[in-house]
Amino acid sequence: MEIKKGDWVMHCAHGLGQVIGLEEQVNNGKTAIYYMVQLTDLTIWVPNDENLKSRLRFPSTKSEFQKMLNILSSKAEALPTDRRQRTLQLQETLRDGRTESLCRVIRDLQAVRGTKTWSEYDSAILKRAQKTLSSEWSYVHSISANEAEAQLSQSLSSK
Repeated sequence: MEIKKGDWVMHCAHGLGQVIGLEEQVNNGKTAIYYMVQLTDLTIWVPNDENLKSRLRFPSTKSEFQKMLNILSSKAEALPTDRRQRTLQLQETLRDGRTESLCRVIRDLQAVRGTKTWSEYDSAILKRAQKTLSSEWSYVHSISANEAEAQLSQSLSSK
């Protein structure tokens, strides 16, 4: 993956950002190149190492994104009833940062919300997944973050 200054990228945990620079840093005696990524309200440094593909990716194309959104209306997968197991499973699913994973977590948590006790962990994971998906939605469709959040909410309430 060839990422350069000025590219828009999706971070697995923080969502959409723009690469504003590359910086060489020494950490534990090892020199590495880090991508400086500007998010809405935060700048993060992401190492260019063997784990880069699980941390950063380019935003989906419009057609790829639309296909992924179909997951939101597909049949939910059962999640563990134990809160801790459910949290671990959801965090593991989100770890790859893919749009597909975001949609699956949102879909499955929405299904849990209707049938089981809702935990603060479920709520936090859902909020993070929706924020990340909304940031990509706004980029893909060239709309504001608020418009993207509203469209996501509307699509979730219509299922």
